[in-house]
Amino acid sequence: MNISKIWSNWIDSDRFSGVFSLSNENGVIFEKCCGFRNASENLPNTRDTAFAIASGTKMFTGLAICKLIDDNKLELDGRIHDILPFDLGRINKDVTVFHLLTHTSGIGDYIDEESSNSVEQLETLYKQYPVCLWENLEYYLPMITPLPSKYKPGERFGYSNAGFVLLGLIIEAICNLSYQQFVRDEIITPLNLRHTDYYRSDLLPHNTALGYIDENRQRTNIFKLPIIGGSDGGLYTCADDLDILWRAIFSNKLLSRKITDEFIKAQVIRSDEKAYGLGVYIYQCDDNKVYYAVGGDFGVDFFTAYFPKQNIVASALGNTEINTYPLLEALILATNK
Repeated sequence: MNISKIWSNWIDSDRFSGVFSLSNENGVIFEKCCGFRNASENLPNTRDTAFAIASGTKMFTGLAICKLIDDNKLELDGRIHDILPFDLGRINKDVTVFHLLTHTSGIGDYIDEESSNSVEQLETLYKQYPVCLWENLEYYLPMITPLPSKYKPGERFGYSNAGFVLLGLIIEAICNLSYQQFVRDEIITPLNLRHTDYYRSDLLPHNTALGYIDENRQRTNIFKLPIIGGSDGGLYTCADDLDILWRAIFSNKLLSRKITDEFIKAQVIRSDEKAYGLGVYIYQCDDNKVYYAVGGDFGVDFFTAYFPKQNIVASALGNTEINTYPLLEALILATNK
């Protein structure tokens, strides 16, 4: 895999702001740290800079749910109406934990990313529900429970932020802890992920990247995202911590071998080469598999991937809206040659 060539062939390599890093069991093998975490003060992005990862957070939520399953506190086929202590309104009573984890629940979504005008929907939603008030998961319920189902549970894959919000609420209902605290206690602290957390956007720690929503990198995304991340998105992390996380998953340090296998198993087939597990995407072609998570939002672009055959972790964490997905596609293509 000629990583240097893949980087130089990427059309946006000279515009990228963030960290693109690949590592194997011996450490970093290729890395580009570009742009600024704070453009107005010329503070550069570095390998240990923390970036918001948007929906990349769903991998952490999937792992957290699998931890409860591993501890016999939750079952995949458990119906969410039997678990959650809320009026779930129009949500189908047959929806299970498995449906939520695999994006096959069919529940209405507070922001429907399958729609062509999803960005406009979100802008409208923020006017009704100001981002400075998005501090707990129960706040999301009035945006979700009145919505009609999109399809029957299990009928197909349909990307769902709302489904992962409900997974966070399930964690809270079972553990009597905030979702964020559970992830800290069960994933972040045990693995010593030193720059990973659900930081408030008005209380960012040192060496954390601001997200920029304009080409001149003058306007940040502080009024465009919830003030604190939830179970569907908003975690901050860095390249080093992602390397630790992937290697912990595949060495069964987080989950038992049995549940790890379920987490990375192709639970839903999306196309000939693409599938989804219990919180992670899977590319599979012949004997080549790649596991990955992606995220994108205002001022955020992200992917992280694990290549088992090469034992490589690859991550791109960006603090603008430049699309890094072509980098991931090029890496995957290179592993098939």
